[in-house]
Amino acid sequence: MNEITDQYGRTFKTLRVSLLSRCNLGCVYCSLADDKIKNNPVPENLMAVDDLLQLIERIHSAVQLETIRLTGGEPLLYPDLIQVISGLKAIGISEIKLTTNGFLLERMAMAMRLAGMKSINVSLDAMDEDIFFLMSKRNDVQRILQGIETAVAAGLEVKINTVLMKGINDSQLVPLLEYAFEKRITIRFLEIMAMGHLHQQSGKYLFTQQEILDVIQARYEFSRLERSNSSTSNYWQTKQGNLFGIIANESEPFCHDCNRLRLDSHGNIYGCLSNNHPISLNGVNNIQFREKLLEALLQKQSVRFTGSELSMLNIGG
Repeated sequence: MNEITDQYGRTFKTLRVSLLSRCNLGCVYCSLADDKIKNNPVPENLMAVDDLLQLIERIHSAVQLETIRLTGGEPLLYPDLIQVISGLKAIGISEIKLTTNGFLLERMAMAMRLAGMKSINVSLDAMDEDIFFLMSKRNDVQRILQGIETAVAAGLEVKINTVLMKGINDSQLVPLLEYAFEKRITIRFLEIMAMGHLHQQSGKYLFTQQEILDVIQARYEFSRLERSNSSTSNYWQTKQGNLFGIIANESEPFCHDCNRLRLDSHGNIYGCLSNNHPISLNGVNNIQFREKLLEALLQKQSVRFTGSELSMLNIGG
């Protein structure tokens, strides 16, 4: 069967699956300031686990996925998470990964590893408790740090993701970097994205790739590594051998070789975060299925992310 590609030769090899739109934190780049923290049970209108796995298997059969990343909301709130991980392994997905805020990681890490999880990204936006609260509307950063250590001990490959917002948590860049270096964990700093309620005002919070490098360069010598194809991250290595990365969606866009497809918790796909229009795969026959995948692929921007009203809570970034 012919591969599904666009005019730039792009296809889908990574599927990001948003299991739910609930979260037990209220991070300022995901939620409005007056949003309540959404740690309720999974809503009844989500797809059944078997239906979700069947849909992912159909996508895999069509494009031969290499990686699946589970997101949310907060995926560790999803009650059937271990069943999903085991099911993905049975389908034949070689790389099963997950992005979490780490709040429930201490109790879940080993179960995820035994089910087939290989790698996780943990969102951590501050080491200082007061600034952590400003960013997440929750206390207890130590709980997340303990979760990270438990995950490492369980054999999971851990990376830290830090969204930097100018004037809010940019003072935490060095403390987070030093923590990651001490633990020999790769940390990635993310430029703020123009999404959701920040769609029109993200610019005032943008802490650019060059500003990040300037701060780090005052303390460490480092050299840039070659970017891998379809990677969202640029990486550098210090003279001591520590790695750090920057996801510079604004300063250095990576749309030109993007291979990611997103699936939400209701059976809708999105080929690009810049496009607000979901494409439903529910009840679609095999011929239409490939057409829908191509339609999603054609949503992709050729050069750069142009902003979106989509919420990070619903699509997982």
